[in-house]
Amino acid sequence: MPKSRKAEPPPPELPAEAARKPELVVITGLSGSGKGSVLKALEDLGYYSVDNLPVDLIPKFAELTRDNPTIGAAALVVDIREGEGLKRFPEVFSRIRRSLNAKLIFMEAYDEAIVRRFSETRRPHPLGTDRSISKSIRSERALLAPIRGMADLTINTSKFTVHELRDFIREQFRGARGAANIMIYVTSFGFRNGVPPDSDLVFDVRFLPNPNYIPRFKNLTGKDAGVARYIRSFPQTREFISRISDLLIYLLPHYIAEGKTYLTIGFGCTGGQHRSVMIAEEIRKRLAEGGFPAKVSHRDVIRA
Repeated sequence: MPKSRKAEPPPPELPAEAARKPELVVITGLSGSGKGSVLKALEDLGYYSVDNLPVDLIPKFAELTRDNPTIGAAALVVDIREGEGLKRFPEVFSRIRRSLNAKLIFMEAYDEAIVRRFSETRRPHPLGTDRSISKSIRSERALLAPIRGMADLTINTSKFTVHELRDFIREQFRGARGAANIMIYVTSFGFRNGVPPDSDLVFDVRFLPNPNYIPRFKNLTGKDAGVARYIRSFPQTREFISRISDLLIYLLPHYIAEGKTYLTIGFGCTGGQHRSVMIAEEIRKRLAEGGFPAKVSHRDVIRA
């Protein structure tokens, strides 16, 4: 039987915007992507919460949510545990949307992040133990692809801690406004390992002189002061940083106004060790100075 937990209505001190939150939020996505954390965050905001509700019961639950005056808003999780019934979800949810203010959140993460999480928790994948976690993840992605295309909000949790994910959900559903309403990730990468699939904006910095060909820099990274000083010594580097920083600081308020909730900005060089790392670090600093705090990560430094 699905577990249900009834929370108190939202406290009076919540922002007025909270009154505009969806009446029903359906959370779905990949196993290990953080669906339970999102459900808990919504419950803390006063949503009546149900985990693993069978698809055939969702219309009745939606009807009760709409008609019961004691339930201001509700949230539920439906996922691969539903089995064959999940194939009926797109049709069921489409019908619900015609009669109820409903929102669909799709949770996902990179394969390596999900594999690590299953390894840490030592829990089996819902698709069974007769194949590897990696193969189960690929199968689950394929099965959920039609549902992912219906989502109002897709969240890649690869870079989130549990606390950051909960804070992100609270900001979205309590009606937070301004720069804090967008989470910015600046990442460096190497084109030889592929472009990060969640990148919203990608900038190629391979036009800058490559420190890799200087023996004393070869085994260092763009975070090294000497490497950074070398890259910054070229006028095209300084001009690029200035122009891109100005562009991003101009764009971000417009992204926020259009409702974008997180933005991943990628800077790529050949191997992801020198130029892209230095540029990503510098852009993060410039964004913070402009009032847009950002997190920085370097995908391929450990591979270099």
